Amino acid sequence: MTSPSTPPPSAAAVATPADTLDHILHHLLPVLLVAALSVKSFVGRWRLFHSKLSILQSSLADAARSPHWPANPLFVDLLPAVLSTLRSLHSLSTRCLDPSLPAGKLLLQSDLDIAASILSLHLHDLDLLLRSGLLHHLPSASAIVLPLPGPSATRADLVLFARDLFARLQIGSIDLKNKALDSLLQLLASDPPKLAPVVATEGDLPYLVRLLDPSAHSLIRDQAAAAVSLLATASDASRRAVFEDGALGPLFRLLDSGSLSVRERAAAAIEAITADPANAWAVSAYGGVPILIAACRSGSRSPAVQALAAGSLKNISSIDDLRTAMAEEGAVLVLIDLLLSGTLDAQKNAALCLWSLASGGGEEIRDSIVREGGLQRLLQLLREVSDSEAEEHALRAIHALSASPAAARALSSSQGFFAHLTDLIRRGSAATQETAAAVVCNLSPGDDIKRSMAGCMAALVKMLESSKPTSAQEVAARALVSLLAVRSNRKELSRDEKSVTRLVQMLDPRNDEVSKKFPVSVVLALASGGGRRRISEAGACHHLQKLADAEVAGAKKALQKIAGSRLKSLLSMAWRESTVLRPQ
Repeated sequence: MTSPSTPPPSAAAVATPADTLDHILHHLLPVLLVAALSVKSFVGRWRLFHSKLSILQSSLADAARSPHWPANPLFVDLLPAVLSTLRSLHSLSTRCLDPSLPAGKLLLQSDLDIAASILSLHLHDLDLLLRSGLLHHLPSASAIVLPLPGPSATRADLVLFARDLFARLQIGSIDLKNKALDSLLQLLASDPPKLAPVVATEGDLPYLVRLLDPSAHSLIRDQAAAAVSLLATASDASRRAVFEDGALGPLFRLLDSGSLSVRERAAAAIEAITADPANAWAVSAYGGVPILIAACRSGSRSPAVQALAAGSLKNISSIDDLRTAMAEEGAVLVLIDLLLSGTLDAQKNAALCLWSLASGGGEEIRDSIVREGGLQRLLQLLREVSDSEAEEHALRAIHALSASPAAARALSSSQGFFAHLTDLIRRGSAATQETAAAVVCNLSPGDDIKRSMAGCMAALVKMLESSKPTSAQEVAARALVSLLAVRSNRKELSRDEKSVTRLVQMLDPRNDEVSKKFPVSVVLALASGGGRRRISEAGACHHLQKLADAEVAGAKKALQKIAGSRLKSLLSMAWRESTVLRPQ
């Protein structure tokens, strides 16, 4: 057996990777394993060294059994570092065999600690290579990283590529890490929904998240932020993995203090993560509310960050505790400012966030939005914006604010606002029509304003026909009943043959797409004067009789109004005729 004190050969004697591995396995490690059991000083530490050296010997032997290890640059690059560490350990073992402890006990102890730390890193890197299976595949000889898989790549190819990238991230130099991240970004960008789940499953996401730390190299941190952002926004599975592996806290740090491009990537990832209510609660744990509000302010220097941060605030505003925190941190003023100064996306998100605060935050928050000028800003946005989605979002916020007595009074007296509602009910999207009709239901305009809205009654009747959602049928019916309180509107609707025909067809018990209580309520309002005869002539009485027999609310009363009026008319006509024909 080689003596523990036998010195290792010089570097010149070890030329090729194969020679290096052979020397480590068959010469250096056996010597060190014996030395670790022979030292007289720091015996406990050397017992630990013996355990780690045994693991190293076993791992290197496993790697050597793969015929492809010489083609793996990560393993080949690792060998000289392992050789250097083992030579240092051999020197330390010689010092520990000398009872006089040359150079002193404290220095020797420090050198042993350093060697132990470096040896642990080598074991980690070697374990990573073995677990990844990369040593059993033959990579391209000229590639710094494996070639980027093409569209037809198999899942096995993608898994191998992901494992290779993450191995290089953890083992390679800064340059190699940068190249690996660049390849990772190219892979994810080529087909995010398909590839992000593979990367999230096969890659080491906790390590990628650690690269977001402020202590990481700035170039690596920026690339890692881009990769995490892509993973967070690409699919549900990869977004969950990013959250579960602790990315939200580091992302908030980057949003708060990163470069402009990194802040945009962090903001995009945070918006995607908080879109899942199961994740949104964690925002408070990382102090995220004030960071998001600060990112929305006009001085944030990035319209994209403003819009994304407003989107995150919109996402978390559905949670009671976070809604309260938003109000306390001054979110209302910032969101109101975004309604006019932000991009279209920022305006949409700000309007939806104000809607959530107003509808779920109670009277105090609604009053603060009105007091700070939120209602006027929303009305201005509604008038000026040409995007249908932004119109609908602004209208939803106005609808929520209309529960405030002060807002309701201001809105109910605005002729221009109701003219706009009329236009939206006539030409808006289905969602906008429903919201506009809901606003009409919440307010109490005067008869003059109701008369001015007669032009949207046909559109409201058409809304009643929509089978889904039933909420649209309900608000359309309620809005029509409100408008039909004015006699001139009842006359106008009764003259609209298409609308009357639609109403009667909706009364037909065989038409099961519409809840009968809604058209019945409209017919009852229409029959209160001016429209009885037209409804009767269109055949409503037959359907109402069946609905009354089925005890549909309001059907019996509507039938009595229409049929009773008709009977009165017939009796009156008969009396007049008998008077004319009676002999004098």
